[in-house]
Amino acid sequence: MDAIVADLDEQRHPFHVAIENWQHDMNIGSIVRSANAFAADTVQIVGRRRWNKRGAMVTDRYQHVEHREDVESLVAWARAEGIPIIAIDNVPGCVPMETFDWPERCVMLFGQEGPGLSAEAIDAAEAVVEITQYGSTRSINASAAAAVAMYSWVTKHSPLVPRVGGPAN
Repeated sequence: MDAIVADLDEQRHPFHVAIENWQHDMNIGSIVRSANAFAADTVQIVGRRRWNKRGAMVTDRYQHVEHREDVESLVAWARAEGIPIIAIDNVPGCVPMETFDWPERCVMLFGQEGPGLSAEAIDAAEAVVEITQYGSTRSINASAAAAVAMYSWVTKHSPLVPRVGGPAN
């Protein structure tokens, strides 16, 4: 296991994922799994320490997962590291993800299924980004939204993603 983590540490991308854990949200495990799939640096669980690991499918053993007591401590950590917080939620004034210029280093902050991010989390963010949706539902599943956001970042910054007009693999 240590060898796998060490190998992943050589490939991790410089984005972090943070999840406000107000209740025992089943999506957290799935978000950890996606963070591992997209080689996120670290997942920050904000608030409640306990979370349902079933959806992680054991990837939490290979993915760095840390705990922050509250949004204030997440903000203090991010500022000390010089990493901007980008909130992902569909609230008034947000920027459509397809037009957003992801910073190379950032913390993607996600809220709980249903209520989304707290007002404190949105206020702490340097930008609030939404996933444009076209159907009758107000939002997509939180773990699906996290995967979409991570994929969006990867398409902008990963050296492994072929660029339009670039050399063919």
